Amino acid sequence: MTRQWLRKIQLSVEGGGKTIDLSQMRVRFVVQQELQRQRPAVAQITISNLSDQTANAINKEGKVISLEAGYEEGFGLIHKGEIYQKRGPARETPVDKYLTLNSKSGDTAYSFSTVNKTLAAGHTFRDQVDVALEALKPYGVTAGFIADLGKQTMPRGRALFGMTRDLLRTIAQSTNTSWTIRDQKLEIVKNDKAMDGQAFVLNSQTGMIGMPVQTTGGIQVRMLLNPRVRPGTRLQIDQKSIQQATLNQDFFNPIETQQSQLPSIASDGFYKVLYVEHSGDTHGVPWYTDCACVATSEQGLVLKNFVNQGIPTDV
Repeated sequence: MTRQWLRKIQLSVEGGGKTIDLSQMRVRFVVQQELQRQRPAVAQITISNLSDQTANAINKEGKVISLEAGYEEGFGLIHKGEIYQKRGPARETPVDKYLTLNSKSGDTAYSFSTVNKTLAAGHTFRDQVDVALEALKPYGVTAGFIADLGKQTMPRGRALFGMTRDLLRTIAQSTNTSWTIRDQKLEIVKNDKAMDGQAFVLNSQTGMIGMPVQTTGGIQVRMLLNPRVRPGTRLQIDQKSIQQATLNQDFFNPIETQQSQLPSIASDGFYKVLYVEHSGDTHGVPWYTDCACVATSEQGLVLKNFVNQGIPTDV
């Protein structure tokens, strides 16, 4: 079992042909990754008390930010993306300055990538994904986990034309999948299955904090920061540790309706992660991974109970 002891972080900003290492500064971050809304992962990262020279260099030339976090024995990449907004340097107290960087994974690819290609009769959905990947590649987005999309072949040729993100949404709707861009990689996951690989057993010995809670936004659980957990990951949680939702006597929202809106508590303990939020402060208490998940066979929940932490994500 990996020891979750001694925090570790690596933060760097690339641009102008050089890399600036910010790992020794005070860093606060919130990283949000999800599958349901099919768009890039986002991050808000605040660095305190940079020198004017370093802050100005980042403001002028900073393009890509990479954040690795975790513990000495459990450390990994939790966000890599393009910086789309820089706030500061400014003061938060009379003596402390800050620079906040907002970032999206594959932001340029998501916003500007287009496809313009014709596929002959007999092509597959994977062939369409390959066309999308070809269009994303010039913007720095490559293939991550791509689920098996089946062997169905198309009886006619098809002209693929328009925004790459629209093509991916059409493919997802046709194949019962969801996609996201995370760490500059395109990932496609089946809606009724988790990613391949062994389930991560989550309990108090492996980093779980408090007790998981059943809500209309999924089974919500907090753990010590774990870069291994991402949208599509399979978790194994003891069903006895999950706190059931409290139902209210409400004339306008009958008990039966409330029950139908709640996710099931899986009898086998296996859940698929749909939403992940990593948050931390190198000079403070937070160092958590928050998840919303559903039983591996359950779909259609709207995860509405997580607060956005102020990151603009409605593009």
